[in-house]
Amino acid sequence: QVQLVESGGGLVQAGGSLRLSCAASGSILTVNSMGWYRQYPGNQRELVAVITSGATTNYADSVKGRFTISRDNAKNTVFLQMNSLKPEDTAVYYCNADIIRITTAHTTYAMKIWGRGTQVTVSS
Repeated sequence: QVQLVESGGGLVQAGGSLRLSCAASGSILTVNSMGWYRQYPGNQRELVAVITSGATTNYADSVKGRFTISRDNAKNTVFLQMNSLKPEDTAVYYCNADIIRITTAHTTYAMKIWGRGTQVTVSS
């Protein structure tokens, strides 16, 4: 079994900061890209930021200059540092990872996994 576990969400005032963390665990051979998405009520998930295993990053225009994604490859963990938060950043944030899973039969296959989400609320 493989899973992503997120932490760090919460309530903050506009202009404040939060740091999200997400750790991958289980029968994982390789973790490739990791990313953060967010979802507003009634909307689809949208990309916030993504980082490859080689540390190449990509951000949604709405968060450029305010959010920073990083990772610790040794711990299969990705972080999202969110600064200068705005009320419109309020959403459920989901962690995502593209992994190569290894089975007990030593076969491998690629899969995309998601965390359960963490609520971020920014008050005005």
